[in-house]
Amino acid sequence: MNLRACLAGALLALLPALTGAAQAQALQCQAPQQVEAPALPQPDGPRRVLPIRGYTLALSWSPEFCHAHQGGEQASLQCSGQMGRFGFILHGLWPESEPGRWPQWCSDVPIAAETLRRNLCMTPSPSLLTHEWAKHGSCMARTPEGYFKAGAALFSSLRFPDMAGLSRRPALTAGDLRTALRKATPFLPTSAIRVSANARGWLEEVHICYDKDFMPTACANHGADDGAALKIERGA
Repeated sequence: MNLRACLAGALLALLPALTGAAQAQALQCQAPQQVEAPALPQPDGPRRVLPIRGYTLALSWSPEFCHAHQGGEQASLQCSGQMGRFGFILHGLWPESEPGRWPQWCSDVPIAAETLRRNLCMTPSPSLLTHEWAKHGSCMARTPEGYFKAGAALFSSLRFPDMAGLSRRPALTAGDLRTALRKATPFLPTSAIRVSANARGWLEEVHICYDKDFMPTACANHGADDGAALKIERGA
């Protein structure tokens, strides 16, 4: 059996088992007993129903996000420590269509508060979960539950390197991070990893690119060049 078949089978097998959230990179996460479901956000662009030709799994590096949003109410669950401490969190799973255009805002199906609560250890923000479903997920899944299970399956299939160790490495580069991610998750080619840093060179996000069958594929834009200097916030 080839790699494509092995990975596809693993993802399919994992989906039914994911009744809650993926908790990779969440240290001792404890979701609150109840959460309020935010209203669906107002669209920031036109409704676009387009053929899906691939996907992007966007992972946010939580220590850098929290460093930049200290004291912000929107980041309270993620950054206050009341739910736990986070490394990479799932920003979202985005369907892709063609360069510069992607499916978005396809339906206005609401999300149940319990669905949000079950996924907070994967994406510790009810407002972000709601936004990602409304803008992206509604174009690739019939229900919020199906959308979040797909993201959780992909997230759970990844393994991560020692980020604290990498943060202490002298002259760290974006290429070093890609290589470390490749070693941690052997089926993931470095060409499928987009590294995003802010203007000061601190890691903000890692994007994993997939084809329409959810197999890793080369990113059209790979973000920071391999030789670009990179710094990683360690957090608390």
